[in-house]
Amino acid sequence: MARLGVNIDHVATLRQARGGTEPDPLAAAVLVELAGADGIVVHLREDRRHIQDRDLTLLRETVRTKLDLEMAAEETMAKIALGIKPHLVTLVPERRQELTTEGGLEVAGQRDRIQAIVNLLHDGGIPVSLFIDADLSQVKAAHKVSADYVELHTGRYANASRIKEEQAEVDALAQAARLAYKLGMGVNAGHGLNYRNVRRLTQIQEIVEYNIGHSIIARAVLVGLDQAVREMRQLVA
Repeated sequence: MARLGVNIDHVATLRQARGGTEPDPLAAAVLVELAGADGIVVHLREDRRHIQDRDLTLLRETVRTKLDLEMAAEETMAKIALGIKPHLVTLVPERRQELTTEGGLEVAGQRDRIQAIVNLLHDGGIPVSLFIDADLSQVKAAHKVSADYVELHTGRYANASRIKEEQAEVDALAQAARLAYKLGMGVNAGHGLNYRNVRRLTQIQEIVEYNIGHSIIARAVLVGLDQAVREMRQLVA
């Protein structure tokens, strides 16, 4: 059965809109775990637009499943991760002006830089996942830098407007997942997944975890966090 990681960044986004203390990402993480999620995902961005350093410290002390820290592939961020010791670090591309992560990490074209960050994290005992597009060259590059996991970027699948285009993206994801599995890496998937489109990807047996945030938090506004997580958990089972 596939696992579900819930990204709680947008709980912090709502809090930061007023600069206060509510809603509390820590409380959200507890509710998410109680609802059956297999992990908590947060992205510590350079501009700290949502999750803050203090959140990270408190979450590491509280999360009982798995804490997956998304961050830019930068030494300064890696040092923060080494101090926090999350269960997994996922390296993602990051541009200050973007609303959300817009594509996969370019591993093949910057192997030396990515390798240095992976080595630093591995030396600290932290497994590493690379958020990449469903591109076979990127999968191979992730393996060459000793990534433990890849997280396949599902944005193009989620945004496909035509059946033929959607099928092409499913095929690409399936091929990338099979290659990553064959190379000995765990396979996660995420970005743009929601209650309507996630089910189809569960046919790709190599995907062991789905990391989903925005659609769950948006659903929670209407039905509550417990129900929103339970509904998604059933879909990815």
